[in-house]
Amino acid sequence: MAMPIDAPLQMLNLLKFKDKMDDSDISGAERYKEYMKAAIPFFEKSKAKVNFYGDAKFNLIGPQELEWDKVLIVEYAQKNDFINMITTDGYPSEMRKSALEDSRLIFCELNEK
Repeated sequence: MAMPIDAPLQMLNLLKFKDKMDDSDISGAERYKEYMKAAIPFFEKSKAKVNFYGDAKFNLIGPQELEWDKVLIVEYAQKNDFINMITTDGYPSEMRKSALEDSRLIFCELNEK
């Protein structure tokens, strides 16, 4: 929270989906697709930019077993854009949470050269 409010930032999302949802026969990956569809209007309102969404393929450095299914990188103009987005009424955070077995959400700030 000490990060400057007006600094641009990237949010690195590392995502591991549930094989099957507890409450249905759909997979966590399918539920996450539903979450992304429901979250798009919130991303648009906060002027968030999805810079990357794709498969995690293999580790070059680290354990041989790959921990993550997908990687998502979203850019926000400032920290408050992200905070306002996830605290807005109707934001589908429970849908995201229910799809995931594990995840990491990492604030990243661009370093000046």
